[in-house]
Amino acid sequence: MAITLTTAARNAACDAIVDLVDAGTGAGTIELKSAASTVAGTNEVATLTFSDPAFGAASSGVATAGTITDDTNATGGTASHFTVFDSDGNAVWQGTVATSGADLNLSSTTIGAGSTVTISSFTFTVPAS
Repeated sequence: MAITLTTAARNAACDAIVDLVDAGTGAGTIELKSAASTVAGTNEVATLTFSDPAFGAASSGVATAGTITDDTNATGGTASHFTVFDSDGNAVWQGTVATSGADLNLSSTTIGAGSTVTISSFTFTVPAS
């Protein structure tokens, strides 16, 4: 038998995780990367900054990010992964990047040096089971 979380438990877990992005003295960031890495700056293609606080309260196990500030001068490369960091550079979670079917979907994973990169929406979900 699989474990199933109640909505209250999903919301509590989700809020606890996304609140880690707000640790430190400023806003957290999301780094788009050319390869998986939980080290800030390693394999970095672009870095965008979350609002502070980064996410609203979870509903049905889903927290939605507030405004994410564009990177207006990307390092450039092909994004295949991302890592979310708090303002002190501590990794909180990572995921995949693609044009569809990934944890973070972009209109293009090829990012030119000096380009502007925008993330229009971003959510974090704790599933029921």
